[in-house]
Amino acid sequence: MTETELLTWVRGPGFQIATIIFVLGIMLRLFEILMLGRKANLAEAKGSEMSSGLRTVFSRTIPDASTFKRSAFTVTAGYIFHIGLFVVIFLFAPHILLFKDIIGFGWPALPSTVIDATAVITIITLVIVLVHRLRDPVKRFLSNFDDYLGWFVTILPLITGYIAFHRIGMSAPSLIAIHILSVELLMVVFPFTKLMHMFTLILARWYNGAISGYRGVQS
Repeated sequence: MTETELLTWVRGPGFQIATIIFVLGIMLRLFEILMLGRKANLAEAKGSEMSSGLRTVFSRTIPDASTFKRSAFTVTAGYIFHIGLFVVIFLFAPHILLFKDIIGFGWPALPSTVIDATAVITIITLVIVLVHRLRDPVKRFLSNFDDYLGWFVTILPLITGYIAFHRIGMSAPSLIAIHILSVELLMVVFPFTKLMHMFTLILARWYNGAISGYRGVQS
């Protein structure tokens, strides 16, 4: 297979296969969670589930002072690489063109220099997070293969994208094909790892807030 044929495959059938697995995997995981149901609450309601659940979704986005004091590094690094990922994925011009082809509309992009700098900062932060996890005895003990796999498939597209953008080491078609393959690997793995928290996080926060609200307790 030539590099042109490889690029054609990853942009066509490869991307379609990854998208199908990604979408069906997410639907399956969400179905499994929703089918767990919840036990009937026989206690008298003392507050609103809906409003408390929605309030908790937003209030937990910003950590309280005590949480930040205990885990300043984790919170700060988490914000940096999550925001960095958002910027690189959704505000880079070529990515926006891809989204436009899929959903029919686009939005303004940031300059390439900003995206490039953001990618570097995000990569460095993810490396620091890994080193911290390996050096911290508690986090190292609690970590398993899922944690390291999630880290790997998250940082890989950033690294391959950076290399492709700067055309380091190989021809442009090969670099782009490798980058797209790394993204497709992320898409395939995503629903079946802890990366799924991107979708379950809001459900979990709402559920906790709703329970607290039903009992009349602030969450």
